[in-house]
Amino acid sequence: MTASPSPSRKPLYRRLYFQVLAAIALGALFGWLEPQAAAQDWVKALGDGFVKLIKMAIAPIIFCTVVSGVAHIEDARKVGRVGLKALVYFEIVSTFALALGLIVGNLWQIGAGFAGKPDPSAIAKYTALAEKRGAVEFLLDIIPESALGAFAKGDILQVLLFSLLFGFALLTLGERGRALRVFIDDAGHAMFGVIAIIMKAAPIGAFGAMAYTVAKYGSAALYSLMGLIGAFYLTAALFVVLVLGLIARVAGFSIFRLLQYLRDELLIVLGTSSSESALPALMEKLQRLGCSQSVVGLVVPTGYSFNLDGTNIYMTLTTLFIARAMGVELDLSHQATILVVAMLTSKGASGVSGAGFITLAATLSAVDPQLAPGMSLVLGVDKFMSECRALTNFIGNGVAAIVVAHWEGELDRTQLESGLARRIDPSDLATAVATE
Repeated sequence: MTASPSPSRKPLYRRLYFQVLAAIALGALFGWLEPQAAAQDWVKALGDGFVKLIKMAIAPIIFCTVVSGVAHIEDARKVGRVGLKALVYFEIVSTFALALGLIVGNLWQIGAGFAGKPDPSAIAKYTALAEKRGAVEFLLDIIPESALGAFAKGDILQVLLFSLLFGFALLTLGERGRALRVFIDDAGHAMFGVIAIIMKAAPIGAFGAMAYTVAKYGSAALYSLMGLIGAFYLTAALFVVLVLGLIARVAGFSIFRLLQYLRDELLIVLGTSSSESALPALMEKLQRLGCSQSVVGLVVPTGYSFNLDGTNIYMTLTTLFIARAMGVELDLSHQATILVVAMLTSKGASGVSGAGFITLAATLSAVDPQLAPGMSLVLGVDKFMSECRALTNFIGNGVAAIVVAHWEGELDRTQLESGLARRIDPSDLATAVATE
């Protein structure tokens, strides 16, 4: 059997990461030079439309991936074991993220001397939503009103719950469910093909989202809160390099190689400020790295609600900033409360529009109600910070899936090394899917 010739390397201008990077730069330039034109609804629609196209396919992909993974598991107890390992990992790493945010915030003395007055009316809608999103409401919201309703709403946890139940039911059918399993496997490949087609529009979406963001929020708000933004980006970078980097090293791979492998998706997340825009591609690439389908199908969708490292860093840093800016002293007991409360509230706003800000409102209200109006101080730059939140969340979930696959003994080391060394070109998902 003769080995197939290696595909010729694409020219740079045809590579997705270069196209998206160029689109982000052009979008920022357009928003800066022509703010009135870039703030038009049609520019915003370019970014929103791309994200909606991706979200359209997320629920079917999660369903097919999870059902197929569960239905092919011989030991049903494995699902619970993988889920428990993932949740333990999420909580441990989230605690590190929260603690790192507090450490940097205290060392930096972030918010000290800031001149600004809070405007409670500006954040009223966020505090109202936060009050309605308690632990009981969060747990009840995991259960969809109907099976079809979960797909129509696009709630990741609701789709995950139904997919797990359906997968277990298909598992119990044995040989009678073989035809349905084959159909779901084929449907999953087809949905990844749909994503490959949608990804062709990623540069357009990134251009529109970046141009509108720069034009709408402008440089004035950005400059006035540069200290907070700088501290947040620095802390997120430290978390990825030090915390996730150490975890990756223990698991036997390099965090920097993983970032290089996921560069296309990282740029898409940066351009759209949404980690969901790259969720399907992340699941596909993790499987190509040697992670089993069942582990990827369970860990990644769950992580999008329970493993929000970037959001955790954002909450601790921003809480300290608001407290100091308002002249409220938070002692060690208050900061310990932030750790506990933020660990819970980061799950409570999952799947809600403006989740990061709603989560912050819930945290501030629980720590000290007088801090809640201070959210208006950071409202103008939240959009710039959401990009870093999304990037950190995305990277954290990629690492989590590989680590859990390693723990389960379901990580193909040869495939992992080949993928991270770029001996396997993952850039053209359409070709990869079409040949399977």
